Amino acid sequence: MTFDPRSFLSTLTSHPGVYNMYSQDDRILYIGKAKNLKKRVASYFASKEHSAKTKALVARIAKIETTVTSSETEALLLEQTQIKKHRPPFNIVMRDDKSYPYIFVSEHQEYPRLVFHRGGKKAKGRYFGPYPSSGAVRESLDILQRVFKVRQCDESFFSNRTRPCLQAQIDRCSAPCVNAITPAAYRHQVDLAMRFLQGKNTEIIEELVQKMEVASEALDFEGAAGLRDQIIALRRINEQQFVTGGQGDADVFGVECAPGGVCVHRLMVRGGRVIGGKNYFPKVQYEALAEEVLEGFMPQYYLSQIGGRTAPKEIILPCKLEDAPALQAALSEQFDKKVQILSNVRSQRTGWLKIAQLNAEQSLQSLLTSKESSYRRFAALQEALQLDEIPQRLECFDISHTQGEETVASCVVFDRNGPLRSEYRRFNIEGITPGDDYAAMEQALMRRYSKVLKNGGVLPDLIVIDGGKGQMTQALRVREELQINSVTLLGVAKGPTRKAGLEQLFLNHDKVPTAIPDDSPALHLIQHIRDESHRFAIAGHRSRRAKKRRTSALEGIPGVGPKRRRDLINHFGGMQEVMRASEAELTKITGISPKLAEIIYDALHGH
Repeated sequence: MTFDPRSFLSTLTSHPGVYNMYSQDDRILYIGKAKNLKKRVASYFASKEHSAKTKALVARIAKIETTVTSSETEALLLEQTQIKKHRPPFNIVMRDDKSYPYIFVSEHQEYPRLVFHRGGKKAKGRYFGPYPSSGAVRESLDILQRVFKVRQCDESFFSNRTRPCLQAQIDRCSAPCVNAITPAAYRHQVDLAMRFLQGKNTEIIEELVQKMEVASEALDFEGAAGLRDQIIALRRINEQQFVTGGQGDADVFGVECAPGGVCVHRLMVRGGRVIGGKNYFPKVQYEALAEEVLEGFMPQYYLSQIGGRTAPKEIILPCKLEDAPALQAALSEQFDKKVQILSNVRSQRTGWLKIAQLNAEQSLQSLLTSKESSYRRFAALQEALQLDEIPQRLECFDISHTQGEETVASCVVFDRNGPLRSEYRRFNIEGITPGDDYAAMEQALMRRYSKVLKNGGVLPDLIVIDGGKGQMTQALRVREELQINSVTLLGVAKGPTRKAGLEQLFLNHDKVPTAIPDDSPALHLIQHIRDESHRFAIAGHRSRRAKKRRTSALEGIPGVGPKRRRDLINHFGGMQEVMRASEAELTKITGISPKLAEIIYDALHGH
């Protein structure tokens, strides 16, 4: 039956309400709200030009149903409830359902701790946030630890210490667990940390400068030096890590639309300080305009009550929305405070808007250029392992040796663009029982992440361990010792048949392996980084073994005996030139076929 718009419109009310458009098979195509139902629905069937999305939608309409409401604000809230329930194909649909992370301060304790928190706010204490991502929380916690030396360990770890932990040894904790600092002095550092989280950096610096001057006058040069170091650290943070220069709290949005995708970037500003941003890639059926994307995205983001979101006093957008007054009223009512939606801004707010827009443009470009490869694999990994967010950085470890001789551990790094070879690392393992892979793994992990923590480096979102239960036990022990519990661990153990593709994956403390289909992009990514770490470890081990034996790196290559090793060295004039030779140059030597040249080249270059 063909839909007759003229007949339908003749009886349609002009009150506010929600309209549902259905297809021939009675599926909801689109849900919308209107201040004037008759006027809004009629616009779909007017003779004026429409976008490709609207034309495609109208061509499929078989039925329209409406629900009248008492106000436009009520219609907006009802629209979002129905969109969340039905997820129609022609609506802009958010795909992010995760709650936002916070920093929790256990104020009631004698020695409070600062920790990562996600979920319900049941524990007694202060919550700072929300933050745009777990990475933003880790970055803030890292700063707080370096500057204020406040503990982040859990209660069992804290209460059972008899000597300072590694964090105290590398000057990232004041060691309250062994009473190395008085409760009053520690509480003062906690108060400074909380004020820092409130964006009061300048105020803190001024206070510390005054205390440093008092300490100097009192000839307390050690105390003055400690205050000086804190002041320098805070000033560097102001200059290097945050965009400053304004006041107030705001969410600033940038949006970029292109054939094949849409990106909305949300920049979080708290206390006049940019604390981070997050990308969203809403599902769009057809190419859309920025205004259309934001009209659908903004109500869902704030009114769907996903993850306990709140709205700041200001929401800054790159374009003016027709529904802005209704959305502003709905947000003010829902959050019981005045919320402003701004699009025409100046000075510092213009700068924030430019940052948000630039991030949206670059993020979408990055997504589109790697959409069918790297990003798809990382997104699949998030889904397969049920991670809170798509991981940004993976690190994988493997051990290589020959009967315990010259053990080498490898650490390879992947980001969303693939292997990050400039950040690969090898560790020559010393001081363990030969062949003890468990001890080798523990040493490599401890050396890697104690150095990362000490130097303020970047922690990965996921650490992949090439090994079974024993290696994972060591990894869990190191994670506990270094208090980096926000990092996820994944063990890749060879299956019962030890065949490729039949690996067993163990997440954190899980006893039962995580099942991932063998055709999943997530498993392909895990296999890729595992194989790369294996290759890198073997290459390092061979190099170390050859150096110790003072023999040629050519030793041990199948098909290359003493005569061919001599011919290669004589032809090229030395091992260094052999290493530089291409496969084609290697074939110029009598007796070396193209296949053997390939084997030699791969062996020398760790392939």
